Amino acid sequence: MSKPYEPRLSVVYRDEIRAKLKEQFGYKNDMQIPRVEKVVLNMGLGEGVGDKKKVEAAIAELELIAGQKVVRTVAKKSIAGFKLRDGMVIGAKVTLRRDRMYEFLDRLCNIALPRVRDFRGVNAKSFDGNGNYAMGLKEHIVFPEIDYDKVETMRGMDIVVQTSAKTDEEAKVLLAELGFPFPKGK
Repeated sequence: MSKPYEPRLSVVYRDEIRAKLKEQFGYKNDMQIPRVEKVVLNMGLGEGVGDKKKVEAAIAELELIAGQKVVRTVAKKSIAGFKLRDGMVIGAKVTLRRDRMYEFLDRLCNIALPRVRDFRGVNAKSFDGNGNYAMGLKEHIVFPEIDYDKVETMRGMDIVVQTSAKTDEEAKVLLAELGFPFPKGK
């Protein structure tokens, strides 16, 4: 009988990174070791107010990137200046956990970020003070799942990585070990 599938990054975290973090920060209990809890992808679709096809295309592309169904975010109230009606779809978001989360982080660090134009590393100051990291991408086409020829418009997206780390320093070490390319010396 074969072993069940486990993402590469999950194995690296379990076998190598946990031991490094425990030694570096001197944790007494294994449950103190920081871990990635979830990754949230968010895409604002403001241009879709006038065109439903653009909204559907963006949602389909986000589902390809995430590998699971997305949640549509809707306007809570009407704003005439933006031609926005109550209940219109203005964005999409998806929360990744466990295996899908590790698979996404692996693709993000090893495939998508190196494809970004003029890339010099991710911002080391984008932590929130509680060990969570947020970043934005200007183009969603850096992911290998997206067929460049079929994309009508470039869209940006936000990526939020929530960790169980208590401080930003612990979270930065964790994410750097997972493969996030922080600039050297910062």
